[in-house]
Amino acid sequence: MNETAKTIAIIGAGIVGVSTAIWLQRDGHRVILIDRAGPAEGTSFGNGGVLASCSIVPVTGPGLIAKAPGMLFSPNQPLFLRWGYLPRLAPWLIKYLGHANAAAATHTANAMAQIVGDSLADHLALAQGTGAEKWVVPSDYLFIYNDRAHYQDDAFGWGLRRQNGFVWDEMEAAEFRAYDPVFSEDLRFAVRLKDHGRIADPGQYVKDLAAHVVAQGGQLITAAVEDIVRENGRVTGVRAGGQTIACDAAVVATGVWSGPLAKKLGLDVPLESERGYHIEFWNPSFMPKSPVMVAARKFVATPMEGRLRLAGVVEFGGLENGPSKAPIDLLKRSAAAVFPGLKADEVTEWMGHRPAPADSIPVIGELPYIKGAYTGFGHHHVGLTGGPKTGRILAQLISGRQPNVDLSAYSPARYAKAGQ
Repeated sequence: MNETAKTIAIIGAGIVGVSTAIWLQRDGHRVILIDRAGPAEGTSFGNGGVLASCSIVPVTGPGLIAKAPGMLFSPNQPLFLRWGYLPRLAPWLIKYLGHANAAAATHTANAMAQIVGDSLADHLALAQGTGAEKWVVPSDYLFIYNDRAHYQDDAFGWGLRRQNGFVWDEMEAAEFRAYDPVFSEDLRFAVRLKDHGRIADPGQYVKDLAAHVVAQGGQLITAAVEDIVRENGRVTGVRAGGQTIACDAAVVATGVWSGPLAKKLGLDVPLESERGYHIEFWNPSFMPKSPVMVAARKFVATPMEGRLRLAGVVEFGGLENGPSKAPIDLLKRSAAAVFPGLKADEVTEWMGHRPAPADSIPVIGELPYIKGAYTGFGHHHVGLTGGPKTGRILAQLISGRQPNVDLSAYSPARYAKAGQ
C-alpha cells in the first residue's frame, strides 16, 4: 500500500462504482463498496449490453418537441408516460425539452464522445486480469433502417457522429442481407460501425468485477446510505445502515438514486428515471451476428450468453410505480416484426431505471466546496458504455492526477445551490 493511500467509500456497486473501485485499487487505495442491494442489481444488470461508443446523440435533438405529442398517443411508438406522474415530472420535463435544439445537442454529443468514444478499449483495460474479460466481446454495431431515405431522416445525428470522428459503412438491401439474413426483408438499409463491442452477460460481468474488488482486499457492504459525514468542509465518513463508516473521500455513483444524496451535498440536479425495458429470448432459434439498433422501433437487440436481449423504450413514470404492460407488448410486437420466425424456450421481462439528467450529460467530478466529495452518475442510456472511463477519471482525480479530458461539461458545480 502506498504512503498516500486513502480509504474511499464508493456508494453504488453498478458499473460506474465498480470501475471506480478497480482503478482506485490499482492506484493503491483502500476501497469500500456500499450498495443497498448488492453489485449489478439495477441498470447494470438490465441494460442493452452494447459498448455503444457512437451513442453520443441525445434524445433531445431538434424536432423532438414537435414529435413528442404524437409519440405519446401512439401505442406503436417507443415513448410512454404514466399520466398520473405528469405533475411530478413537469419541472424536469420543461428543463429537458429546453435542450431540444441543435446547439444543446451538439454540446451534449461533444461531451459524451469523451466519455464513451473508446468504450471497447476502456472495458478491455478495466477487465484485464479480473476474470471478467471473457464477457467483453469486440463486435460491429449496426443501425438498421427501413431504407436510405429513412436513414437520411437522421442526418443531424449522423452529422454529430462524423464531427466526433466516427466512420461507418453503408449497406443497401443485398449487402445487408449477405451480412446477416435473419432480419425482416422490410429492413433494407444498414449502417455498420466497427470497433464497438458487447457484454455477453452484463449482470454477471459487473458481479465478477465486484468480486475482483473484494479479492483485492476491498470491502463490500450491503446497506442503504443515508448521508455523507463532513467536518470542516471535508468528507470524514458515510452513514449507512445506522453506522458511520470512516473514509477520506466518498463517491456518489448510485444512478437515478443519486438525487437525494446529491441534494444533501448541496447539489440540485434535475434527475429523473427514464424507465427502460427488456425482453430476453432464451435459447433462441437464431441470433443476429452483431448487436443492432433498429432505428424504426428504437430498440437494441444484443446476442448474449444463452439468450437474445431486446432492450429499449422510454417511459416516464417515476421510481415507485411497477412495470407497465404496454412497453413490453410493444417490444414483443417489434421482435415479431424484425425477427420473423424467432422462437425461444422462454421469454423473460425486466424493467429498470436509467438516470436521466435534464441536459443528458453525466455529473462527474469533485464538489468545489466539499473536499473529498465526488459524483459519478447520470449517464442516461450509456452507463455501461461510459462506466469504465468515468471510473478511471474519478480515480485519477482522487489520486491527485489531472485526467486528459476537459471536465468542465460534467462538473457538479453546475448544479450547486446558491450560497454553497
